[in-house]
Amino acid sequence: MKIAMIGGGMVGQTLGAGLIAKGHQVTIGIRNPVASELAKPRNYAEPLADWQARTGARVATFREAATGADIVFNVTSGLVSLEALRAAGAENLADKPLVDVSNPLDFSNGMPPFLPAALTEHTSVGEEIQKAFPKALVVKAFNTVSAPVMVEPSLIPGGPDLMIAGNSAEAKAQVTALARDFGWQSVIDLGDIAGARGTEHMMPIWLRLFVQGGSPLVALKVVRG
Repeated sequence: MKIAMIGGGMVGQTLGAGLIAKGHQVTIGIRNPVASELAKPRNYAEPLADWQARTGARVATFREAATGADIVFNVTSGLVSLEALRAAGAENLADKPLVDVSNPLDFSNGMPPFLPAALTEHTSVGEEIQKAFPKALVVKAFNTVSAPVMVEPSLIPGGPDLMIAGNSAEAKAQVTALARDFGWQSVIDLGDIAGARGTEHMMPIWLRLFVQGGSPLVALKVVRG
């Protein structure tokens, strides 16, 4: 499949490389893919020029990446996701799975980040994306674990749970199939896109577990009695 990554940070690079390894054609979209931008160091990720050389994949504009893609991943910060997706073009998001991996974490005051009320009090980033792009098939997924675990869940002993939410059963089935290819054994469907509120609100405690434990290889697991 042709897959677009809207965002070129660690998550986009990791998911993109993982999907390429599974035989998919991936394009990373960023705002301005000029040579000087591709050469810049990126937080916790390699320069996109190096990622391109390593994977053989393409880096393009948001719109170019989304055009013709079968599935689009939003891997931007939740605070700027709507802006980036508008740049990708609503027509390029319609009638296809739009996998929202973002979290509305505001680091403007340093660590720990906070969840801004506008995106969390009565809504979520996933819901706001669905409202802004009603023809897109938004699926919230992969946002409760670190990037390495997204593509290699076996890094967590016992295997973590992947939680997904979205209005389209067909789109969730497609995302689940991609997750199964990465080795995810447990996929928990939280129902419609309002389920994104739960997974986004998990992130402050996940970050505490990460910082206090000294490793991002941590996940929350559902245990039923």
